[in-house]
Order: sequence, then C-alpha cells, then structure tokens
Amino acid sequence: MNDSLPPITEALSRLLRASAAGCCILMAGIQAHADEANNLTFAVSDVFPVTRSDLDFTDNPDLLLLAQASPGAESKKAWEAALPPTDEFDWVQTTSGERLKGELKVLYSGTLEFDSDEFDLQTLDWDDVAQVRGHGAKRISIDTPEGPVTVIGEMVVTKDKVIVDSDGETKEFDRSQLISITPGAVSEWDNWSAKVHLGLNFTRGNSEQTDFTGKFTIRRRTPDNRFVIDYLGNFTNTGDTQTVNNHRLNTFFDIFAAKEYFWRPVFAEYYRDPFQNIDYRATLGLGGGYHIIDTPKTTWNVSGGPAYRATRYVSVVPGDSQKVSTPALVLGTFYDTALTKLVDFNGRYNLSLVNEESGTYTHHAIATFEIELTSILDFDISFVWDRTQNPQARADGSVPKQDDFQLLLTFGVDI
Repeated sequence: MNDSLPPITEALSRLLRASAAGCCILMAGIQAHADEANNLTFAVSDVFPVTRSDLDFTDNPDLLLLAQASPGAESKKAWEAALPPTDEFDWVQTTSGERLKGELKVLYSGTLEFDSDEFDLQTLDWDDVAQVRGHGAKRISIDTPEGPVTVIGEMVVTKDKVIVDSDGETKEFDRSQLISITPGAVSEWDNWSAKVHLGLNFTRGNSEQTDFTGKFTIRRRTPDNRFVIDYLGNFTNTGDTQTVNNHRLNTFFDIFAAKEYFWRPVFAEYYRDPFQNIDYRATLGLGGGYHIIDTPKTTWNVSGGPAYRATRYVSVVPGDSQKVSTPALVLGTFYDTALTKLVDFNGRYNLSLVNEESGTYTHHAIATFEIELTSILDFDISFVWDRTQNPQARADGSVPKQDDFQLLLTFGVDI
C-alpha cells in the first residue's frame, strides 16, 4: 500500500487545517474587540501550528479559502476624530466621509460653492455636507426670532451645530438657523461677482446683416443683503438699415428680513426700443418678496410693490402727449432649478399695471437654459417675450405690434 495520500485527500487535509486556523483567528479577533482595553497582538503561529507552506495548494484544487483582516474599531475612530489643519485651507467633509481642502466661496440657498485645491470649483448640496472647518474669518448669517444677525469670526459647522469664535468669544447656534456663509471680505471686491454673455452674427454676400446680443449681470452679495444689475441689449443692421435696437437695464436692492422674507427698498428699470415707439421708459419703485421654494436645487421667489413710471414716445398722433407718467403696480417672479449636473433652467417674469396712456399692461418674460461647458464658460439659450397691451400709435397713425419675441444664443463667462 502506498504511504503517500492521494492528491485530493491531501488537499482536503490542508483545507481542513487552514479552516481550523481561520476559526481560531476569528475567535481571537472577537475576543480582542470585546475587550478593547487589552492591546492583544498575535500571529498565526501563536494560535495554531500552521506554516505558509500548509496553506499552499500546489495541486490546483477547485476550492480556495481566503481570509482578510479588517481594521479595528480604534483605527476607525482615530480616522474620524482626526482634525485637518486650517492654517492654509478651508475643509469640507461630506456625509460619505470624503474630505476636500480649498476655499469656501459661498453658502446660500442650500448650496455650497467650494473651490477645491485638487478638483477646482465644486457645487455641493448642503444636505450632503457633514462638516465644515473654516480658515480665517467668515461672515455667517444666522436666523433668529428677531431677524437675521451677522457674526464674523472663525467657524466650525458640525452635523447639528454652528460654532463661531468671534473676538475671543465662542458663540454656538443650531445648524438649522444657518442662512449663509461668505468669506470675511478681506476687501470690498470679495463681495462682487459678474457674468457677461455675448452673441454675434455676421452675414455677408447676397445679403449683409450684423446681429449683436449682449447680456450681463453684476451682483454684490453679503449675508445681510444683495444688489443686482441686469442688462439685455440687441442690435441688428441689415445693409445700411437698422432693424433692431433695444436695451433693458434692471436693478434692485434686497435686505434679508428672514429666511423666507426680504425687503426691496428700491428697484428700477430703464427700457428703450424705438421700433416699439418707445424713446425711453423709466420705472422706480419699492416693495418686498417671499421665497416659495428655497432648496439646494430649486429657488422660486415672488416680489412686488408700487412704482412710478415715466415714458417718452418717439412720435405720437396729433393731440396725444409725447411724455406720459403713471403710478404702477409691479409684480414679478423668479425661478431657478438644476435640471442635470450640467444644465440649469431659470425664468423671470415681470408685469406692470399702468394707465392707458402708458400701455395699460406690460410684461417682460425671459426663460434661459444654461449649459455648462467649463467651470467659467456657459452656452445659453434664451427665449424673450415682451408685450404691451395698448401700444402708442406713431405720428403717421401706424401702431406697433403688441408682442415682440426673441431667441438668443449666447456664450457666458463668469468673472
């Protein structure tokens, strides 16, 4: 009888020995976790007389047993408790445990803009952010029963608290009270941002036409207020004849009274379109607004208030006044949402109720799809609808059409 074991029998024997070794290791590991005060260390040879050669399957068995050591509880706790240094960077930790270092740009309306040192500008939903550790002073707006208050200092945001070290005094707030965070404004320029949109088209040959579209938005934003200027202009020449020439400039200033409410102590608009028989139209008013939806992905607010409007027409029929003025009621709404990671949609609608000489009813509506090409460059598709209920007749008796429509294709650059 041959003293050597058949290959399959020897493989099974080695498998049984390896399994026994694994069970001993598992039991020792369980005992070590059960009493973390004991710094227990051991090797395979301490618990079972087995060598590496015993675990080698030279005969290619069909079954292979693998063992993997998992990190202990102390290692996990040490990683979670480690605090990153804030001597040069701001730090953000997501709810999944990932950490980013860089510069906090702004937190507002449930969205955190963070310029990562490695991944460039990132936009994070505030619900996905577990912690923030700030470098240097920040301006933090807090919602209180008496209204928003601003605290300036070094801050830490945890899953349920906002802790601010301001002038040697530590202040603590519930995270649910947080309205916004901005850098501590080393200079006034840190509060400003701008975006410029341009569209240009040249046609030469059998027909000659030049189309130009310009849009820009300038914003100043702090935790307490915001100031916005918007411009939209269009110009078209066909040969030597001008066929389009309109300009609209809007501005407003808001003071945040609470998370949901804001006051608008001033808003104004200047509009010019000779082809609508409007030499100029100026509106000045005041009012307030309310946030209907204010989530990380969607913003929707309404605003309104009384105003005064003055209009000068290019020409009028005999007997009508070329300059007219009227009290007005101005109402508006703004909606902005992220359709995908790279595509946003926003729409603005403003209407004015005025006297008959000023048009009875006018509105301006614009809907825009913003397609992100790079971190600073967008491609925008905008649809514009302007309407005047009762246009003023020209001197020759002709009456401008009530509606004007525009489709605008522009590139936008963040400044």
